[in-house]
Amino acid sequence: MSANTECPLSPSLKDLPKVACDLKSQLEGFNPDNMKRASTQEKNILPTADDVAAEKTQKALINSVEAFDTGKLKHAETKEKIVLPDKDAIEQEKGQQQLFAGIENFDTKKLKHTETQEKNPLPTKEAIDAEKAA
Repeated sequence: MSANTECPLSPSLKDLPKVACDLKSQLEGFNPDNMKRASTQEKNILPTADDVAAEKTQKALINSVEAFDTGKLKHAETKEKIVLPDKDAIEQEKGQQQLFAGIENFDTKKLKHTETQEKNPLPTKEAIDAEKAA
């Protein structure tokens, strides 16, 4: 035998697992006649007649698809038809293009100069004193 297929050596007595004394005495005194009788029931659910019939029709369908001869098919010419958009869609697209062109080509030099004034009047000292007194 080669080194890879050698049989493992059996363990020595000191390597075996230890069994407690009370368990060992119970195992040695075991009597199988004291066991209860049990009956074993095997349950094998068979398919129903409907299941078998459905499987047969499915297999027949798969076999007919696999055995189909494509030589029996007629040749067909594919015709591509280009559908042009209607008048409303064209007008709507033109309007969007004009809007975008107007935004992109906007001349900021035509704007008038304005000055922004912040109007945030602060309360007077008398108003603050009156509010504190209230």
